Amino acid sequence: MQKVLIAGATGYLGKFLVQECKKRGYWVRTLARNPHKLDPVRNSVDEIFAGEATKPETLRGLCDGIDVIVSSLGVASSRTNETIPLDDIDYGGNSNILKEALSAQVKKFIYVAFIKTPAFEHLEITHIKERFVKELRDSGIEYCVIRPTAFFSDMGEILKQAKQGTVYLLGSGKYRSNAIHGADLAKVCVDAIESQEMEIAVGGPEIVSYQEAGELAFKILGKQPRIRKIPSWPIVILLKVLRPFLSRRKYTLIQFLLAAFTNDAIAPQYGSYTLEKFYREEAEQGGQ
Repeated sequence: MQKVLIAGATGYLGKFLVQECKKRGYWVRTLARNPHKLDPVRNSVDEIFAGEATKPETLRGLCDGIDVIVSSLGVASSRTNETIPLDDIDYGGNSNILKEALSAQVKKFIYVAFIKTPAFEHLEITHIKERFVKELRDSGIEYCVIRPTAFFSDMGEILKQAKQGTVYLLGSGKYRSNAIHGADLAKVCVDAIESQEMEIAVGGPEIVSYQEAGELAFKILGKQPRIRKIPSWPIVILLKVLRPFLSRRKYTLIQFLLAAFTNDAIAPQYGSYTLEKFYREEAEQGGQ
């Protein structure tokens, strides 16, 4: 039985990774700064390693006996801690884990990065993630880089706005994405354990514009659509003016949000989980 370490296990994708690995018969160790956050998937975890990816002194022995690492560690799995710089999470945290992996002679490292497209090449978050991708490639370890378009959890923000009465979109709302559900993406990641592929671009089964996503949210809630579009050009100017006064974290996240709403993000379609199904489940869980 192969042993898998999952980093970023307490995040949106991480919990699906834990469940999918266990479903397929792998022995699962998770890295967690706060082990209690793993309670929803505790039955699928064989061992919890309490440590913090950004603090290498807490990671000694993390990878001992491990065959494969799957890391979804990044800002998406660390939103609750606003004090940690993005570099320390998306690059530094993964780099620290990679060093432990090399020391323990782990066979393979699977890393969930970000869609690769010219429209996003200039983004700070892209530079940070690609810095680690380069280190991973240069390390000599067998690897696979997974490149999803976006998570359904990101699209869930539109549903939250709809519940509050108004959806605000940056730009025209015409740009499209095929975001992917965590359960579908987890299958891609776990498939990569046995695959020889070194890079996999992937998106969900349907391509939806932000306008359509907003309209769908209101439909699910049984409300009349109320969508307000905010021109992107004033925000571009404002972002340049305010850059010296913003933390790198805030600047990077605003820059990413602006790019996401004003560019297509489409990758090969995969999976079966639709946005409508996701919205319906979220609406039922959270009420209207």
